[in-house]
Amino acid sequence: MKFSLKSIATFSALSALAIAPVFLSADAASALPAGMDGAYIGGGFAAGVTSSDGGDTTSGGNIQGRVAIPSTPLSARGSILFSDDTSALMPILTYDLPVSNSANLYAGAGYSFVEKDGQASPLGDQDAFVLTTGAEAAIARNVVLYGDVKLGLDAFQDSSDPAVSLQFGAGYRF
Repeated sequence: MKFSLKSIATFSALSALAIAPVFLSADAASALPAGMDGAYIGGGFAAGVTSSDGGDTTSGGNIQGRVAIPSTPLSARGSILFSDDTSALMPILTYDLPVSNSANLYAGAGYSFVEKDGQASPLGDQDAFVLTTGAEAAIARNVVLYGDVKLGLDAFQDSSDPAVSLQFGAGYRF
């Protein structure tokens, strides 16, 4: 599997930005916050930031959901990234790290199933193993904002380069 330095640097930089608030706001005497609990479903924008041939990237939308697994720091998530050509469906399991009583950082792994192989989704054009990192916050009683980065390993048919996609959206929390 071949990784380009640019895609690894992009994923690393975005991961560091997502995790930095935890270390910058840490207080040795404070207890760990409860974090955002519950479940939500939402939608928003998805942008592929890599392509297999150095050509145009693919953008579209996303539908994402989360269900917290009780008594654990884990969540089951589902994502659909779609473009004009196809969609990629992703079941994902994440570890959630609370940063306040209404916000979490998360990181996890799953698998991307591309509806039409060879057609470009924001995360490549073939089925692939996926890593993700992101943040979510409840901004009102039933409103959540989320954003994440997904890295699809070997996500292009004509290349072993990874695919990177950025997602942002809002959801209804229940």
